[in-house]
Amino acid sequence: EKIRIEIISLGLTESRIASDETIQQLFVECRLYNFLAEETPLSLPKPTSGQRIHYNYSNVIYVDKANNRARREYLKSMLLKPDLHADSLLFTVVSDPPEDEQDLECEDIGFAYVSLREIFQKKRDIIEQDIDVFDSQDDSAVIGKLKVTVEALHALRSVYEECKDD
Repeated sequence: EKIRIEIISLGLTESRIASDETIQQLFVECRLYNFLAEETPLSLPKPTSGQRIHYNYSNVIYVDKANNRARREYLKSMLLKPDLHADSLLFTVVSDPPEDEQDLECEDIGFAYVSLREIFQKKRDIIEQDIDVFDSQDDSAVIGKLKVTVEALHALRSVYEECKDD
């Protein structure tokens, strides 16, 4: 009755992000629809080309009936209405301003997605898989790879069984 998300590591390709010297520290936020946003507790120095930074951050989203009905209802509607665009976990790579420039804002520099519906349809979780990170200013440009684990199949099956019972 839970979805486990792990943000393992991030690598950047040659892009405007890699060459932008104002971007120095990065953290990753993960959001399920509009319920929950979690971020890696640390922002890490931007990796150079060919290198990866390792977050090894893990988080669990509980979707049990007793305490998390709203999240369950959302998952039900997502499984039943394939036209819903909100079927993905959204990962946002964020630039954290350096300590000495705290007047600067955090800036979203890239986005990556994991489709929960796809996990359900393919009947397999995503385990330590690289997903594309798209540039926040040009969503056709890939700026890096985010290695993640998303274990959701068990919870999605449970929700689906419940749908059939309703």
